Amino acid sequence: MSCLSAVAEELLRDIKRVFAETSKIPDDLLVALKFVFGSTALQALDLVDHRSVTCLSSPSGRKVFQVIGGSGKVYTCYASCHYCPCPAFTFSVLRRGDSLLCKHILAVYLSQATQLSQQEAVSDQQMSDILSGKTRDST
Repeated sequence: MSCLSAVAEELLRDIKRVFAETSKIPDDLLVALKFVFGSTALQALDLVDHRSVTCLSSPSGRKVFQVIGGSGKVYTCYASCHYCPCPAFTFSVLRRGDSLLCKHILAVYLSQATQLSQQEAVSDQQMSDILSGKTRDST
């Protein structure tokens, strides 16, 4: 599992590097993304294409991501610890261990690599509310 994780991290670094140079993700990297992450890759790319990822940052330097899922539900994702509160993450990543990431976390990583996430500044109090689980729709 850790070997596959290293492969996934290297793939995301390659995507970031190539996208910075060409503003595109070439077919070979898309195929590799699909190979490593399966159908989750296509779902995550769709979320990025629809600009469903927002990076929230506060004056204190805290940063979280909110991803609007296909159903319109907002998931607060923590890239620093690879966590998403969605059912797929709980089931496929934590319980069964058959996926590295859910589509929301992968969308966060892809949006960072392609710099296609929306950016939103929030107050420290708003960030505190988000981190403590008080829901807030930033859209």
